[in-house]
Amino acid sequence: MKLLASAFVAILALSGCQSAYYAAWEKVGVEKRDILVDRVENAKESQEDAQEQFNSALEAFSAAVAFDGGELEDVYNRLNGQYEDSVAASEEVSSRIDKVESVAEALFDEWSEELEKYENASLKRDSAAKLRETKRRYSSLMTAMRKAESKMPPVLSALQDNVLYLKHNLNASAIGALQGELSTIENNVAQLIRQMNSAIAESDAFISSMKN
Repeated sequence: MKLLASAFVAILALSGCQSAYYAAWEKVGVEKRDILVDRVENAKESQEDAQEQFNSALEAFSAAVAFDGGELEDVYNRLNGQYEDSVAASEEVSSRIDKVESVAEALFDEWSEELEKYENASLKRDSAAKLRETKRRYSSLMTAMRKAESKMPPVLSALQDNVLYLKHNLNASAIGALQGELSTIENNVAQLIRQMNSAIAESDAFISSMKN
């Protein structure tokens, strides 16, 4: 499905609305349910990538604190590069979570509306029950994703402060100042990784439930 996605980018740009985008997919047999699963997988992958990036940033910060000779400007450039990459990873995570939320809302609205089209009461009750369960699982997933997302700004803020400080104080005393920040950043990254692992597990469970 991912290989087909690029074919619809132009459609989305021209249509200017999500409804036309989803309609285009439906014409080739891809329903909102399929798009939701695909976007949850994408969001999960972005969080896995973000985990690696934030760990890399932490390693760069630890290396800066352990600086023992060489060019301080090189230390700054490496740390700044890791910070900028972390910002990009954070933005990607948020963007993909937003996309999950967008298609989920469209799916649930459509599902609710179509319940009224049933003539068979038993089938209607069964579909309504499945909708409630899917919403419950989705709510748990979104809570986990947003909680993980909320752990990124504190790490980025701390990295930014220290990168800026190092930028304007390229001397040994600046390295000493960074040492006091290491434990805070380590703790923040550890919390972020734990929450992302939880969100990733919720993603796997949700995907599995949607495919059964």
